[in-house]
This record gives sequence, structure tokens and C-alpha cells, in this order.
Amino acid sequence: MIPRIQKRGQRTIGLLYYLYGPGKFEEHTDPHLVASWDHNAPDPGRDPTATLKQLQQLLDQPVENIDQAHRPKKHVWHLSVRNGGEDRILTDEEWGDVARRMVAAAGIDDPEAGAGCRWAAVRHADDHIHIVATLVREDGYKPDLDNDAHRVQAQARALEAELGLRRLNKGDGTAAKRPTSAERHKAQRQGRERTAREELRETVRRAVTGARSEAEFFDRLAAGLLIRTREAPSGDLLGYKVALPDDRNKDGEPVFYPGVRLAPDLSLPRIRERWSADPTSSTDAPGRATAANPSAARRRTASAAWTAITVVEHSDDAVAAAHIAAAGEVLDALAKTSAAHTRRELRDAAFAFERASRSHIRAERGHDRALRQAARDLVHGGPALGRGEDGASTAMAIDMLFFLITATMHWHAKKGHAQQAAAARQAAEHLRAAYQEAAAQSLGVLYQRGRRLNRPMLQRQTVVLREALPTLAEQILAEPGWYALAATIVEAEAAGHDPAALLSDAVERRELDTADSVSDVLVWRMRRMADLPADGSGMPDIGTTGNASATHRAASRPSAPRRRQGGAEASGKTR
Repeated sequence: MIPRIQKRGQRTIGLLYYLYGPGKFEEHTDPHLVASWDHNAPDPGRDPTATLKQLQQLLDQPVENIDQAHRPKKHVWHLSVRNGGEDRILTDEEWGDVARRMVAAAGIDDPEAGAGCRWAAVRHADDHIHIVATLVREDGYKPDLDNDAHRVQAQARALEAELGLRRLNKGDGTAAKRPTSAERHKAQRQGRERTAREELRETVRRAVTGARSEAEFFDRLAAGLLIRTREAPSGDLLGYKVALPDDRNKDGEPVFYPGVRLAPDLSLPRIRERWSADPTSSTDAPGRATAANPSAARRRTASAAWTAITVVEHSDDAVAAAHIAAAGEVLDALAKTSAAHTRRELRDAAFAFERASRSHIRAERGHDRALRQAARDLVHGGPALGRGEDGASTAMAIDMLFFLITATMHWHAKKGHAQQAAAARQAAEHLRAAYQEAAAQSLGVLYQRGRRLNRPMLQRQTVVLREALPTLAEQILAEPGWYALAATIVEAEAAGHDPAALLSDAVERRELDTADSVSDVLVWRMRRMADLPADGSGMPDIGTTGNASATHRAASRPSAPRRRQGGAEASGKTR
């Protein structure tokens, strides 16, 4: 149940015309009253003798009874209460009780405290009602509506439990402002997938991703948005607001949104906090990704994400919060630079995770430098192809980010941040879908390499697996991904690594029991740790049928000593 207090107004009759009218898209059906302040208000919807003017005059009567100087400038209070599509349809009587509970919670009318403000609840659809009230009581007193939004939200949570409706998560005031109904209708008219507010929030988030200065940030914004800045008399920049070039009001003027109205962490002071913790030099470090090497940026992203998991799980709250916020930048950058077949799911993952990137725990910037640099590398590394090393390294990065986002979900859940935990869970689902698209081709190549291994070599890798991971070996051997892992073990050994040690390190401190494919996860971890090409390109086909001499040389090496498996901590991996 979602209660939403709309902007206060001046004309009661105008709101009544809308509530009893056909709607902007003919969506209003059978408008009628379900409750009112005295249980006896005229209903222009079902009483042919009643008029909207009569209802308006009764609602406004206490306002008209006081002198002009003491009347509130905006005396019309408007609340909509909507259920979800999966909720059962409430009866008129149930909606009437909802309305009475809501106005009492807000402070509009409390029957136990005597006469309150006049109000009426109109239903014109199965799933919601509108409550209109006038903010002057019979005795001329104006109600105290401080925190009315919080009170009606709390009442909604209680009503959900009592009426058997879907239970929504309690917010903490750190969410971005929701688009208004007018903004949503405008987006529909214009054929936009998202409202202007949502598009701007996403665009500004991407512009700040990896940026190191105000100049770089505003240069990125100027590439696609209209910008206005606010300056102090000294010339210092105080704030900014942005608009989509084609989003205009009725007068043909651009509709601007200040950064803080897009999201709390997109105000200029909050954005500056990220830059204040960066190194003083704005130049990229030697060896960083270039526009010709997006796969290198993805490999560094995978490493940074893997390191950040331990930080989120074990560091203090302020440091963990900084890494979680920076993870949002990485998702934005990955979505911006990935191939078309993964871009949609990655964009949706970043859009969902935006809610999980903020809480009342203030991030301690500076410790998140590796993740923020990874985001910068992705942006400057340029667009990646969906195949070859680009595609495989994208799958590797998504796999590591999945674990980081899952760790974030558990962190928020432990803190009681219900909305943030739900957002992280939703982002993880989009990442899982993106991974399936990104990994299919590269894992297929590794699978075929593994299938070509001759029997002695495959048996040797089976022995290595059983020695290194005795509790997981049989599960892995039964998975289709075993052949890709076997090929990876062979490549790691040929590159001079101890495969048993790599396998043990790959599962150390990371629980795998809930993974759909443990072998897939181990493939990416081993290839990252051994610095193997993500797609297996350029590696010799050691141990394949017809390469008996190589097989004999590899098989003659002594087996690696068995290592004790590290302790496991639940990561919630479900992919």
C-alpha cells in the first residue's frame, strides 16, 4: 500500500473535477465516495441530485468562515493511497476504513479528539482512492501536519498486515524523490520509457562516475544536458541544475531539476566529497586502460570488486558504505561501456542498485579509491565488444560484481536497511541475467577445449580437483562447466602455477554451496588470479588428443600437495 501526499492546492473544485472526471486517459471508472468527515457528504458520482459545487462548498465552509488574513494560502490537502497489482481488490467499506485511518494518522481528522477538518475519499479505480481535505477545522484551528508523510506511511504498514496485502519495506528517508503522477503521465505522452527525472538521475550518475574534478563532471553533463549553475557573489560555484533538451513545460521552457532533487548524493557538496578523497594528480597512472584496451579495464574491475567483498563484510560501517557507493559507480560505468546484448540488464542493475548505494551511514571516502579508479578505467577504456577477450572479461567482471552486490545485500539486511537490501537483491538478479548473456560464448569455447582433453590429462585434472577441494569435487564433476574448469586448470599449470593452490585460494573465505554452477565461478576466479586470458585465446592445447608428448610431460609432474580448505562465509551466491 503506497500513500502519497500530493502538493497542496488552492482550488478544491479543481481537484474534485479531476477526481470525478474521466481522467487524463479515460482511466477513471465509476467515481464515487467511499467515506467522508460526517458520513453524510453528497456524492456527485452516484447521487444524480448532488453536484460537485455542493461538495466543494461543504468542504470549504470552515475556510470561508474565517477572515481572509488568517486563511492558509494553500488550504487543499490531497492524499492518494494505492495498492499493488498483486494485491486483492478491496471493497468500498474497506477503502472507507483505510481513508478514516489515514486522515486520523495525518492529523486531519480524529473522531476521538472532537471535530476535525472536513474531508472526502473518492474511489475511481479498483486499486486506489484519493482523499481531499480542507485545512481549517470548524473552530478555525489549522491542524499541525508536520511529519504527516511519515505518519501515513506507518499507518500503511499496519494496514498491509491487517488486510493481508503485500508488505512493503519501510524507508529511511535516503531514497531519491519518486516521480510525480504528472511526470509519469508526461513520460507516457512523450513515449519515454522513464520519466525525465529518472533519465536525468541516471545521466548525472554516469557523468560523475570516475570523474576527478568539477570541470570533467560538467564537461560530461554538457554533452547531452542543459545546465544552469548557481554562484555566490564571490564567484564560487554553489550548485547546479539540469534539464533534458526536449523536456519542456507548457510555455516551451526547459524543465530543470537541481542535483539534490534527483538524489541526495547528487548535490554538488556530496559529489565534491568523492573528489576530495582522490589523489591530487588528475592524470591516470601509467599502464592504465586506454580506449584500445577495454578488456584490461574489466580485469582490473574484477580484481577491485573481489577485494571489496572482504571490505564490505569485515570493515567498519563508514568504510563499507564508501565501497558500496563506489560499487554503484562501477555498475554505471560497466553498463555504459558494455556490448548491446548485456547493456540492458546491466543498465537495469545499475538503476536498481542506486537505491542500495545510500543509507544514513555516511561513507568515509578515500578507502574506495580502487573501485572508483576501476570505474574510471572502464569509462576511459571505451566500449567493449561482446566476444573474444572483451566478452569473456566482461563475464569475469560481472561474476565478481555479483558477489560484491550480494555481500552488500547482506550488509544492508544486517543493518535493518530493508529498502536497500531489496534493491541490492534486484540488482543481483539483473546481474545474473547479464552474466548468462556475457558468459555463454567464452565458456562455450573453454568447454570445447576441455572436451578435447585426452583421457589421461582429464583424469589428472580430476585427481587435482579431488585433492584440492574434496568436499566440492563430486558436485563440480557432475556439472557441465567441469570441462571449462578442467581446461583452465591445464592452462594454469602450463603457465607455471600450482593448480591445487589456485583452486584452494579460489574458494577460501567464499561459500559456494548456493551457486548454481560452482565450476563457472571457479573458472573466472582462477583465470583472474593466474592472469590467464579470459577467453582462453593464445593458450596451447596441452593434453588434447594427438598431443601425446605434452600429455606425458604434464602427467610426469608430481601432484601438488593437498591444502586445507579455508573457512566459508555465506555470500548468498545464487547464480
